[in-house]
Amino acid sequence: MCLSLLVRTARPWTVRTKRLGVRGTHRPQSTLSADVVVIGGGHAGCEAATAAARTGARTILVTQRFDTIGELSCNPSIGGIGKGHLVREVDALDGVMGRTIDEASIHFRMLNRRKGPAVWGPRSQADRELYRSAMQANILATEGLSVHEGSVEDVMIENGQIKAVTTKAGEEIACSQVVITTGTFLRGTCYQGQNAYAAGRHIRDTDDKGEVEPPSVGLALTLEKLAFPLGRLKTGTPPRLDGKTIDWSVLEAQDSEDPYMAFSYMNAERLWGAPTSDAGALIQCYKTYTNARTHKVVTDNAHTLPKYDGGGGGGVGPRYCPSLFKKVERFPDREGHMVWLEPEGLNTDLVYPNGLSGPFPEEVQLEFLRTIKGLEEVQIVKPGYDVEYDFVDARSLTHTLETKAVAGLFLAGQICGTTGYEEAAAQGIVAGANAGLSAQGRPAFVVERNEGYIGVLVDDLVTKGTSEPYRMFTSRAEYRLSLRADNADLRLTRKGFEAGLVSPERMLALDRREGLVFGGLDRLKAFKLPVKQWVEKDPSKQIKFQNAETQAGGLRTKTGLEIVVMPNIDLAAVEGVMAGDEGGAFEPVPGYARDTVEALAKYSKYLDRQEKEMSHWRRNQELVIPPDLEYSRATFPSLSAEEIEKLSRVRPRNFQEAAQISGVTPHSLVYLYHIISRKNTRTNRDELAVAAGAPN
Repeated sequence: MCLSLLVRTARPWTVRTKRLGVRGTHRPQSTLSADVVVIGGGHAGCEAATAAARTGARTILVTQRFDTIGELSCNPSIGGIGKGHLVREVDALDGVMGRTIDEASIHFRMLNRRKGPAVWGPRSQADRELYRSAMQANILATEGLSVHEGSVEDVMIENGQIKAVTTKAGEEIACSQVVITTGTFLRGTCYQGQNAYAAGRHIRDTDDKGEVEPPSVGLALTLEKLAFPLGRLKTGTPPRLDGKTIDWSVLEAQDSEDPYMAFSYMNAERLWGAPTSDAGALIQCYKTYTNARTHKVVTDNAHTLPKYDGGGGGGVGPRYCPSLFKKVERFPDREGHMVWLEPEGLNTDLVYPNGLSGPFPEEVQLEFLRTIKGLEEVQIVKPGYDVEYDFVDARSLTHTLETKAVAGLFLAGQICGTTGYEEAAAQGIVAGANAGLSAQGRPAFVVERNEGYIGVLVDDLVTKGTSEPYRMFTSRAEYRLSLRADNADLRLTRKGFEAGLVSPERMLALDRREGLVFGGLDRLKAFKLPVKQWVEKDPSKQIKFQNAETQAGGLRTKTGLEIVVMPNIDLAAVEGVMAGDEGGAFEPVPGYARDTVEALAKYSKYLDRQEKEMSHWRRNQELVIPPDLEYSRATFPSLSAEEIEKLSRVRPRNFQEAAQISGVTPHSLVYLYHIISRKNTRTNRDELAVAAGAPN
């Protein structure tokens, strides 16, 4: 293994690899060089840098501080609905986020279990310190990747080609490809109350509440000079609380799921059935609610909130992760909003109050916190704040996330208008992989919409753009029945391997799991019994048939696959019958392949229908939408509030125009298409009936 180098700007001849227990020196260099330079050590930057290096490109990750690589700046969690799919897909492409959270997870839940497996969302809460340390170790262990501490100020371009980047310290790093992943640092401004100050974020592990990391202003000016379309977005983070001052006894606890389910396919077999992740311990989270008193404090102090650059002074923040003020403003009749109190690690008393972001002055934050059950005597360790930053209209990028205006310049993460660690990581792996491949003159790597949520994310951004922070949901994918969190490796790992992005070790893991999955399906197809015997031999008593005795005397046969497809019957019930029939020779599908086998069986008859439905819709995108159509929840109960708002405002003339509206999902367009088609059919039928009865 080649040790990566950490070069400090202040002492450029010192190699700091103490985390690996090694120290050394190298000669000072007036000019460093690489194939790819990645700017920023956040989630997009980590995936971009490691992906570029895995393609074989010499890569340098430039970040202001090595010790903040892998920092979870806001919530201490990875995954969720839609987001968990992205993490699994990043992992399937040999990314580092999945492996890192497996080393740091202290609370795991599979969200949406009450629904079908297509929308299940794995989510893990992390120990912040463990996650950061694990990510830094993964960065240092990546062959061909070095880390340079500094702040990039400019990209040098000659005759339309990138030549180098320059840092604030006057250093020059020669390269042909650059990936910018500046997150909230691009001309960042932080806010607490009406106090505004230049910063990318606050530093977490310091006693100084006001210590910040400086913004990236030089790069913003570079992008402005290159005439990229820029806008302003914002995000916020809640105060951090002292857990010793919370009355946990009056709160509702939520346990982690047991057993833990690995995010990384490389850990799936090893960790299956384990009670914890590699962090070695689990914690409980606790639930509480805001109330009328909380809401009164919030509304009474609205005048203390900041005036932002964007949104006419109100700022443009995440629609689906709103501040407490926005929740109270949008839902004035709601009695309370849920708050999750999430401990930030195994060895800290810090608590993250999920759901309480808002940049009020610290004294106002304390006032509304103390109106909440369990927090009556709480103390704030670090107050919450907002950060507003520049972003680039992603329609100026291609599907490789390379800019159309400057060859070799790639963007990824919040700079493209997204919000969330997982969305950033997904863009990072695409941008980094393509930067590395481009540097070597190799074909581009693109994930299509029907191949992964990564493809949905990138396609939405580069074709529609976004006017507000973009968050991934399963509803954004028209092929969501086949794009499940359980099968990301089956969909993407081979594609990544063929592109030179995935290791041989991961391909061997894929081969093993593919054998188990498709072997399990083949056994289900081959095993047959008369329906009467299925009922009689089922120890779980799940298997039932209507009029089973009358169906040819119960002698009609069904395969195991046909039984699993039936509602309210799981794979375990079918395997129970198979085990009883085959005796001791039967081996059930191993745990880390079971969800995939069962999902493939359950969805088998729906996948063809999904494809036909989407194909039919695409052929008819010129269908006219009635100009007087009323977009309302009463008329279209399946549309989201965002979709109703945007369709009402834009009023597209046909479905081709509707498909270009950011935030309107293909799934909803198909729903709208069916309703309008049926309405048109009824109208035509009525007109024909009238015409048939009319006199000559």
